[in-house]
Amino acid sequence: MRKQKNVADSFVIMTELVLPNDTNTLNNLMGGRMMHLMDIAAAISAQKHSNRIVVTASVDNVSFRDSIRLGNVVTLQAQVTRAFSSSMEVHIDVWAEDIPSGTKVKTNEAFLTFVAVDQAGRPIDVPEAIPESEEEIRLYDGALRRRQLRLVLAGRMKPDEAQELKALFALD
Repeated sequence: MRKQKNVADSFVIMTELVLPNDTNTLNNLMGGRMMHLMDIAAAISAQKHSNRIVVTASVDNVSFRDSIRLGNVVTLQAQVTRAFSSSMEVHIDVWAEDIPSGTKVKTNEAFLTFVAVDQAGRPIDVPEAIPESEEEIRLYDGALRRRQLRLVLAGRMKPDEAQELKALFALD
């Protein structure tokens, strides 16, 4: 039987201050820097779940809802949503806070997939992820559909094999 771990045990909060070196000429956080921070926070979450070295396998759509300004405090919250054989899906939310004005807005959200590997870089099994809260269960339940969509888009699964996706479009 596969080892089990609660998804809450993989929760990570990472906080960064946006400094001049992180910004573009409009004094907004550069998108590549944001994706770098997201990758780090999500990787730590996946490592906490698997207790292994992890590598980034995919990043779903990253939309930039609001600009993150110079001097803002960026808070990233990441947590494993579901684990498969050697891969884990991690959900991440990003918040920008302007401390002097007291405003805080959600600026980004994404799903990243990581694969746990051994010292030789070969995929290795990870513990099953156990959701507990309503939100954890909602994210867990949607993870298989998101995984199948990723695999179809990457050409690693045929569309007619994606049973969870097909069920979404079944007409009676």
